[in-house]
Amino acid sequence: MAQQKRGNRTAKRTKAEPARELPRWRVWFKRGLVWGGALAALLLLAIGTSVFFAARNMPGYATLMNSQVGQTIVVRARDGAEIVAMGPSYGQWLYADEIPQVMKDAMVAVEDRRYHSHFGVDPLGLLRALFVALRDDTPVRATSTISQQLARNVFLNSNRTIDRKLREAVLAMALEWKFSKEQILELYLNKVYFGGGAYGIDSASRKFFSHSARELSTAEAAIIAGLVKAPSRYSPTADVEAAVGRANVVLDAMRRYGAIGAAEAAAVDISAVKLREEGSQNSARYFTDYVLPQLDLLLPNSSGFEPIEVWTTLDLGMQRRAAAAVESNSPAGAQGALVSLDRDGAILALVGGNDYVKSNYNRATDAERQPGSAWKLFVYLTALEAGYTPNDAVTDMPVTIGDWSPRNSSGRYAGQIDLRTAFAYSINTVAAQLGNEVGFSNVAGMARRFGITTPISTFPSMVLGSSEVRVLDLTRAFAAVAAGGRSIEPYGITRVVTAGGDELYRHERMRQQQLVPDYVAAGMTDLLQSAVNTGTGRAAQIGRPVAGKTGTTSSNKDGWFVGFSSGITTGVWMGRDDAKSVPGLQGGAAPARAFSDFMRFAVKDRPVEKFNTDVELPEWQLEPDEEWMFGDRADEYYYIDEQGNLIEPSLPGDRGGLPFPIEGEALPRIDGPAPRPDPRAPPPPPGRPAPQAASDDFLDRATGREERAPRGNEEQ
Repeated sequence: MAQQKRGNRTAKRTKAEPARELPRWRVWFKRGLVWGGALAALLLLAIGTSVFFAARNMPGYATLMNSQVGQTIVVRARDGAEIVAMGPSYGQWLYADEIPQVMKDAMVAVEDRRYHSHFGVDPLGLLRALFVALRDDTPVRATSTISQQLARNVFLNSNRTIDRKLREAVLAMALEWKFSKEQILELYLNKVYFGGGAYGIDSASRKFFSHSARELSTAEAAIIAGLVKAPSRYSPTADVEAAVGRANVVLDAMRRYGAIGAAEAAAVDISAVKLREEGSQNSARYFTDYVLPQLDLLLPNSSGFEPIEVWTTLDLGMQRRAAAAVESNSPAGAQGALVSLDRDGAILALVGGNDYVKSNYNRATDAERQPGSAWKLFVYLTALEAGYTPNDAVTDMPVTIGDWSPRNSSGRYAGQIDLRTAFAYSINTVAAQLGNEVGFSNVAGMARRFGITTPISTFPSMVLGSSEVRVLDLTRAFAAVAAGGRSIEPYGITRVVTAGGDELYRHERMRQQQLVPDYVAAGMTDLLQSAVNTGTGRAAQIGRPVAGKTGTTSSNKDGWFVGFSSGITTGVWMGRDDAKSVPGLQGGAAPARAFSDFMRFAVKDRPVEKFNTDVELPEWQLEPDEEWMFGDRADEYYYIDEQGNLIEPSLPGDRGGLPFPIEGEALPRIDGPAPRPDPRAPPPPPGRPAPQAASDDFLDRATGREERAPRGNEEQ
């Protein structure tokens, strides 16, 4: 009985207790599954709908076969002559059963190994790309499938945006919906771009191997398949070593995925493939390689498929002469580059190397090399702006700045000379003293002002050209001096028109800025002319006025000559790509001779122009004895006493030699750097003591009392 009562009580407690709740994580997990499943269903419905309508509206197979991609561009010289016609080149259409199986296998192995199993988008590939990105903390780099690449090439552009990638995925799935795998691969192999204007495997085979793609060997198929990733980088006509390396990657992929056996892969010798020999391409390709990428900026709203004509500034006669001058004067083993600018910045000739077929690397616009003494242009411009004149006395003597002691190439020192002689003979010790005096950062600022875009060092050795520059930039700087100190903006495209004659772009001359006063440019022209007439640049003479500067770096690694005449400025560089020494390479030798060979032709139809080298100094820069000659006693010269006070001369009827300024009078306006104290001037008359009129910093800047290297007959 008692046991029965206990059982009843237990049963009652059990009925009274609430049901045990599920763990919270299980509740949220169930909710996540429900909501996730619902969202996935909606997403799949949206994607399916998009793919359905994309496939429904997609052109038929015959239409896609006949559609063309790529843009035809005709590049013309300044006189309208055709330089080069660039655009799509199509070979014969090869149907699926005409394409060698090894070509199909090579392309699938290297571009999309799961091509035959996915539905246009490769989920496994996407997951792997996400895993690698998370593991290596890098951006997601998902490789597009063959279907996605075909969709992009036929229907879209190459913009890397999320919207475009989504549209690409939808179109790829629509292609898979509408066409068979065999048809998609056929379309792809006949339309993909292989570089050099070649679209499709037949065009590529004829371009590189001189035969139809029906006859492709395993090695040739591997080379062609390897081009898709980067046509310009792996082109066998531009870089055989890179093309062979990439083809071996393709062969390894074919072996790993079973397209060929290990023995067959080992037997293939990529390096033994015979490439088609291309005829010599003129050096104008360096110019077109430089200007054509600018179309993306000049024509931002262009469709990218409309045929266009690009009219340029290039003078074909000058271009041919420039190429010949560089090739005939370059030392053995060295490359050469040349840029020639008209007075408005128009590029008349541009040579980026000795042979475009052997190397399309553009040394005129891309290479950064040390300019040597050609950099002294900026040192002397800064000195002239600070108050020097070509006739000023300087001293060629041993100098040490910090722990740096420059030496002259001759190993000798000339003692007291003038600025003109120091520049003409490119004396390093004087350049070092000038740079130290005017400030290395100011020299760097002058270079920036004149268009140097590469990094600039402010260490003392920078005055001798230790900072690297581009040929185009340095030529631009000299052109600005030739223009009287006004800015020059190089350009190569004058206008762009459609095949129907509609003008899409016309060059407008940019507003020039005065970079330095005209008297500074005149003084610099005086120095540059002396360098050619009597100095290191004598080999650059052409029978009419020429102004220019040589440059040679240590161990003869680089040789330069940059100069101008009759409104044309030309820069020449020579050296090895590996920066090794070139015996006998000096700026005053081969580069100067190349300059002369080219410029004699370039200026032959232009009138002889004499340079403006008259340095008319502003009033604030006139020496005291010159002011005295004017006879105007109202324009007195104010001297500096030992405390830094401005003192006017003691003249009959004046204020008794009172120090300047008198109380209540304002300090005179100084529009530019004040003249340096003339050692020939008489000492200032004694005056009664007075408080300093201005701060030391101001007076130092205004009167040039900063620490200076010894000049003239002064002793150190």
